Amino acid sequence: MGTRELIGKVILQENVDTVDGNKIPKTFVINVPDPYKSYYSRFTDVEKPISVLFVTKNPNSFEKILRVTQKINEQNNLKLSGAKCEVTINSRKLNAIRVKGINRFTEVEKVQQLYKDSGFEFVKSEKFTNTEAVIRVNRFFEISELEKGVFKSEIEDDVFYVETPRFIEWNEFKRITIEVKNNITDSNYDVAKGIFYINGSITEIIRIVKPKATVDFLKTIQQKYIERL
Repeated sequence: MGTRELIGKVILQENVDTVDGNKIPKTFVINVPDPYKSYYSRFTDVEKPISVLFVTKNPNSFEKILRVTQKINEQNNLKLSGAKCEVTINSRKLNAIRVKGINRFTEVEKVQQLYKDSGFEFVKSEKFTNTEAVIRVNRFFEISELEKGVFKSEIEDDVFYVETPRFIEWNEFKRITIEVKNNITDSNYDVAKGIFYINGSITEIIRIVKPKATVDFLKTIQQKYIERL
């Protein structure tokens, strides 16, 4: 049905780790693992970061991050994807730049330095492993509609989205997600909540990460959420 590019937001919960080497010394960098891989398998793939968060001293506008990322890509022949990000760990809220497209962890410091040279300031380093965080990311999406209300990402493998009829508070989303996973044959998938900005209004969505997910599988999950709303 054609590809569409739009802006939106994703809110996800992941267990994250700090990046303790290959970064600007004494700065705070967080690694967000592949949401579909297990805690153990992600350590075998540490040379290929999926998503890295540069924690900044101040909040930065989505526009500024996009402009800087575009300039960095053009001047350095890179294919980075930058986004505005907020990270909540316990009761703390941190501002960050979410960066995808870094090929190796050994390249993190170089990329971070490019953002620093563009005026971003980073906070002092912290160190932790396997720590629960809620991550809010403002970003671009490039999607195609498989069926009405069911979408596939055109830029990320195994990522899909389904529409839901109303806004879901985070705690409600967590509760419903547990209920849905306990009442479905195949619960081996990852979910997050979010929104698309479409035609001047907000469309509520659920992001599903599942290799080779079928439309029927996606619609089953969608329906189970709708039944509980």
